[in-house]
Amino acid sequence: MLLDELESQSIYILREAFNKFERLAMLWSIGKDSTVLLWLARKAFFGHVPFPLVHVDTTYKIPSMIQYRDKLCREWKLQLVVGQNEEALKAKRTFPDGNATRVECCGILKKDALQAVLHEHHYTGVIVGVRRDEEPTRAKERYFSPRDKNMEWNVEDQPPELWSQFKTDFEPGTHIRIHPLLHWTELNIWEYIERENIPVIPLYFANEKGERYRSIGCYPCTSPIKSQASSVREIVEELRHNRTPERAGRAQDQESEDAFEKLRRDGYM
Repeated sequence: MLLDELESQSIYILREAFNKFERLAMLWSIGKDSTVLLWLARKAFFGHVPFPLVHVDTTYKIPSMIQYRDKLCREWKLQLVVGQNEEALKAKRTFPDGNATRVECCGILKKDALQAVLHEHHYTGVIVGVRRDEEPTRAKERYFSPRDKNMEWNVEDQPPELWSQFKTDFEPGTHIRIHPLLHWTELNIWEYIERENIPVIPLYFANEKGERYRSIGCYPCTSPIKSQASSVREIVEELRHNRTPERAGRAQDQESEDAFEKLRRDGYM
């Protein structure tokens, strides 16, 4: 698909979600995908984002990520809600400070913190910047994907979405995840960043050691890749010849074969 077509469909989904769901929020991980999603939301609503952004802060994010987050919130006048599992952090039920595995830590610090934010603010719909090509479990998602009241996802019971016809009428108590970027690829994301001149965090660009992050997250579980790509144009060219999985630098994905699917079934992003 051309970038204009990708953009148009994503904006349509964003507007449809805003029209159908009263208590709506958008998850912002500070990464490239959710920042492109944020850019699209500003386009969809003429420079204004009419719903809050939720950032789940594990306290293990690379410090420059938080600096970038706060800078963009000030410049774009964004409403930010920060979720954090303070009880688990105090008890050190984490990795690597405590006895938790990487996957358990993701569940405790991300899934549980997100669930607490959703309950506290009564959000019934959450917009998320996941793509089908990023990870096999995400390929099973729908644009409008229902979860139960505990955010649990029944991957075998998803509504059909044919010819851009989306189910947006669900039983009371259903939690909805909205995925406007499902049809994008990693290359599309970077081509769009280049075209729109979207400000992204510098961690994505090669440093003096010849390393850059292709996917960013918590520093104990995220590693940079070898790369000389120091600009968006160079990243685009690199991706056109790269066959390495995008999340190869995410250690938690390697911890067990089905770890990521279990996390997503339980309500993870």
